[in-house]
Amino acid sequence: MTDAIDPTRDLVLDRLIDAPRENVYRCWTEPELLKRFFAPLPYTTPHAELDVRPGGSNRITMRSPEGQDMPMSGVYLDAVPNEKLVFTDAFTEAWTPSEKPFFVAILTFADEGGKTRYRAVARHWTVADKEAHEQMGFHEGWGQVADQLEALAKTL
Repeated sequence: MTDAIDPTRDLVLDRLIDAPRENVYRCWTEPELLKRFFAPLPYTTPHAELDVRPGGSNRITMRSPEGQDMPMSGVYLDAVPNEKLVFTDAFTEAWTPSEKPFFVAILTFADEGGKTRYRAVARHWTVADKEAHEQMGFHEGWGQVADQLEALAKTL
């Protein structure tokens, strides 16, 4: 897997988070922690099942303020503790293809002066999917989630 960014299909969020990378990684890999930051407020995350290993699945439900549930499922492609998580919605579980793949998420965590260089790349199958994700508010939503992630990771 290449780390090169394709500006026509990739969206990138890059932040310096004021918490150790072990804490940031834990937030992404422990269901009870993930539920506390994953959805941009006022949305919530009432359910998270995570089998964090290559080939393991995840099932996460976001809930709107109006009570509408948005279930998501995917499969981890790579998991390097405290360094990298890669997952996709192209599969639902056990390599079962999803109805319509949308993206691959590549999360990296690097030490930087006692803090964490956190990089989230959303790599899309098509330019149209990337543009749709951008219009859905990728930068605002994922930015807010990164703020919530930082606030939580600082407390661990």
